[in-house]
Amino acid sequence: MRVLAIDPALRNAGWAVLEREGKTNRAIAWGVIRNKPALRQSACLVAIMEAMREVIREHRPDCCAIESTIYVQNFSTAITLGAARAACLMAPAEAGLEICEYPPRRVKQAIVGRGAADKAQVAFMVRALLKLTETPPHDAADALAVGITHLESCAPGSPWQREKVIV
Repeated sequence: MRVLAIDPALRNAGWAVLEREGKTNRAIAWGVIRNKPALRQSACLVAIMEAMREVIREHRPDCCAIESTIYVQNFSTAITLGAARAACLMAPAEAGLEICEYPPRRVKQAIVGRGAADKAQVAFMVRALLKLTETPPHDAADALAVGITHLESCAPGSPWQREKVIV
């Protein structure tokens, strides 16, 4: 199984493509879609969607996993995050991929062992779990963590199978 995993954001959206072979998870590719602060929100959304289309064209994933929205107190931030999340989901939806979402605390618990882990801990564990030679940038590491969580949730006999939410 090959999964496209996404950590949605307007300015720094993380993405990763992972594959499960037997009982082993392997990172195929990862990156961050960086949009400059001066770029209008609408242009950022188009850039995210186009980048996701390119990743799908290049890596041909079977499904998609995305981090669900976190609670934010600022209404404006919530709207912006929602728009970025929608831009991230357009290409996988257009490609007909099944999309599953995972709450951030659930991803951190799966990767680090506790739901309140910080970004550095997640990046360190992602590097260790996937046996990477370098620590990925935080946004890409978050996407890799979402991908690992999805692959483990889909494994036969996984106690987490019932926790995935299909969007």
